[in-house]
Amino acid sequence: MAYNPYDLTQHPPRSPRCRLGGMVILPRLLDKARATINNTQGEYTYGCSLDQYVLTFFGIDEKSLLAEVAKGLGDGEIFAWIIANAKHKRSGQEIASFSAYHDQRTGGSPEKRERMSQYQSSTPAGARREDIFTWFDVLDLDDHQSFGGKV
Repeated sequence: MAYNPYDLTQHPPRSPRCRLGGMVILPRLLDKARATINNTQGEYTYGCSLDQYVLTFFGIDEKSLLAEVAKGLGDGEIFAWIIANAKHKRSGQEIASFSAYHDQRTGGSPEKRERMSQYQSSTPAGARREDIFTWFDVLDLDDHQSFGGKV
């Protein structure tokens, strides 16, 4: 069986930690967009709240981005399109700051920390982990366990 990088019924999208042009979340967003176009997104949702952080940061419409992705462009070409079409022009420093913040983001309020704790506790091995602190940690753990990974 050939490996299809955009079949998210067989494997997760890239980690939210992966970067494109210094931007976290974006490679994962593009994986979900391509899977959505191919109707192989499984339980992943293009345009979810995580994706919205990137779309809002640049001021890019999710339908417009999906239309560009549907043209078969590569990651670098899509990033160039985002930069050229962004309503909010961003410097490298702003992108680095956005990425650093999201890479370390935890539940900020007591309610969000409780939600994170409940989410982590809902996975059998996740409740025993002491190294899960950020939302990216939670997503990586969930992706790993969703496809049969052991902790």
